[in-house]
Amino acid sequence: MKKGIHPENYRLVVFKDISNGYTFITRSTAKTKDIIEIDGVEYPLVKVEISNTSHPFYTGKMKLVDTAGRVDKFYNRYKNFKRK
Repeated sequence: MKKGIHPENYRLVVFKDISNGYTFITRSTAKTKDIIEIDGVEYPLVKVEISNTSHPFYTGKMKLVDTAGRVDKFYNRYKNFKRK
């Protein structure tokens, strides 16, 4: 391996799916201010809106994932648009 090409802050981080509460630990350089304790050990916490446990492709269930009203904003922006 080449030296000096890997990030220095590569560490264990907990990712938490906020739609269903699923958490998993992996290595990452993602920056965060949140901390979570799992089995007596504190880890940095990164909150994600969707993961493999809630994504329709992996679950086989179709559901609308509307984050911060993006779908409503889209419909409002293009409500007067007519297709040719």
